[in-house]
Amino acid sequence: MPARRGPPTRRPRRASTRGGRAEAAWREFAASFTRAGMVPPAEAGLAAVEAAEGAAVLLLAPRQALTFTGKCRLRCLYGAVRLLGFAVASHQPGLPVFSPATHCALTLEALPADRPPAADLRQLRAAARAAMRAHSVRRQARVKVMARFSPECAVVLLEHLDTPVTRFLLSHPPLSRLFEPQKKEESSFTPEDAVLASVGIVKCSPDHGLLVSESMLLALEELIQACCAEDEGVPVVLVCGPKNTGKSTFNRYLINLLLNRLPLVEYMECDIGQTEFTPPGCVSLSNVTEPILGPPFTHQQTPRKMVYYGQTSCEQDTERYLDVVKCVFSSYKKEVPLVINTMGWVKGEGLLLLIDMIRLLSPSHIVQMDVYDWKAMAPLTPEYVHLTPGLYTKGKQQAKCKQMGMSGVGSWKPSEGEGDASAPEYKLLYVHPEFPRAGVAGEARVHSGILRDMSILGYLGQLQSPDIGAVLPLHSLVPYQVPFNAVALRVIHTDVAPTNIMYAVNASWVGLCRIPDEIRCQTDGPVLLTQTPVCDCLGFGIVRGVEMEKKLYHVLTPVPPENLRLVNCLLLGNIAIPNCVLVGQQGVEGEIPYVTSDYNYSILGSGKLKKKKHFKRREYAFECDYT
Repeated sequence: MPARRGPPTRRPRRASTRGGRAEAAWREFAASFTRAGMVPPAEAGLAAVEAAEGAAVLLLAPRQALTFTGKCRLRCLYGAVRLLGFAVASHQPGLPVFSPATHCALTLEALPADRPPAADLRQLRAAARAAMRAHSVRRQARVKVMARFSPECAVVLLEHLDTPVTRFLLSHPPLSRLFEPQKKEESSFTPEDAVLASVGIVKCSPDHGLLVSESMLLALEELIQACCAEDEGVPVVLVCGPKNTGKSTFNRYLINLLLNRLPLVEYMECDIGQTEFTPPGCVSLSNVTEPILGPPFTHQQTPRKMVYYGQTSCEQDTERYLDVVKCVFSSYKKEVPLVINTMGWVKGEGLLLLIDMIRLLSPSHIVQMDVYDWKAMAPLTPEYVHLTPGLYTKGKQQAKCKQMGMSGVGSWKPSEGEGDASAPEYKLLYVHPEFPRAGVAGEARVHSGILRDMSILGYLGQLQSPDIGAVLPLHSLVPYQVPFNAVALRVIHTDVAPTNIMYAVNASWVGLCRIPDEIRCQTDGPVLLTQTPVCDCLGFGIVRGVEMEKKLYHVLTPVPPENLRLVNCLLLGNIAIPNCVLVGQQGVEGEIPYVTSDYNYSILGSGKLKKKKHFKRREYAFECDYT
């Protein structure tokens, strides 16, 4: 995509003291509890002391756990701790940890250690003290920690964390309390709580953390053993189940456990509505080498292979969805274990589509997550999948399927060239989630649309400078200028008249793609495609303006220039820019571009900005109002 930078615009002056003000605010918040007399004697077994400004040392006894909300950088100085399945030892670098109110709270647990001989106790104490000195822990803090030190404990350094992505998200008023607990707990604050608050985390009840059921533990043990042994080839694990059953959390936990033993795990995202490493609307294949210690908006990255489907549901075009899945899966080389996430659409045609995917992807293990009554979907045993026809594949014995009472089977016709499905060979593992509201549609902690917006904001946060300073509003950033005739254009989800295509593209979220065909145009453009291609997507951007006189698109994107040179196609799907980007940016004077209240809503295709609020159960909800 030949592109050149437009004329520079004035960048807002940075506030270099923003990070310092944030830390000072947390310290003042912590000190207020002491001044108010709300700090009772310390809890036995938990020691947290201030190590330096914006840092704390935490000592955990064996098996002791801390469930918390907030964000910090974690480094283990002595012993070992576990966080969402990942074991952090003293030789590892610091890890960014994110535990927002929108997701299940993270739990930090000290791993047990063998008691060393008594003669080594002095050496172990010296090692712990030296580790604290190496990270500039104050002498007074070292003395307090060593007074409660035991050879089996774990010593952890927690530091205040501020990243460009979190600064960008928190700059939007609806998300400003993203890392604060949404419900006040009726327990008094301890000195340790005050210290933790100065770092940026708040201790909460263990009930708010991950509840690992016995069935989940058994499934994880078997999968870890299979992935490490590789006795029967490299495992391919497909995770399926209805909405709100914990598939994403299970995947993160499984990947973190595997990274304790393997340097690399591959992850294929087939849930276009709730993606893990990309903005929504994508099917992707990613190499995972670092633990996943936060929700999707904290770890947006460029996958090894990505195709932009352009919608958050595939109900309108399941055939193209399967084509996209095939395209992405073809890049998997079967050299390392693969974890596949699937959609929560498991009823009616959604279940038949899942059966097609099982036949296409040939997993070695299927993890089926559902509540005990199996109301959402039948157990996906190999026999069931073998006999049942999918949307585009044929079951072995359709007559038996009819006797099972499957709707729509009589009118089903296999696609051309499809024969009888071969009997699948995989191990089916059942996982029954036991957290509150599991499997209940409409009772999720946060609306799925808000989570999608947060992923997009996390992606756009990559445009921010890595230096700690003021957040740069998107309208202050310099876009790329792209000639009309340098890229092809296609609207995925609906038909748009060529005369209206520029109205649709302006102020829209687009996939930056590469098609194999060379773009040839006799005029200045635009170049319009008549069919939606299944092609590589290299990233995303916002068309923040269309210059008709000079025939230029103005595209704002974090994709690096070396990759932008490969882009020759813009795909516009049904993924919208978050409303808070349009109405809540700082520094806009006068009328807000692209937003109006004086509009004729009877015009075909017009619509109001949707108001997204918290879900109906207030005690579990995260309040968010974008309008």
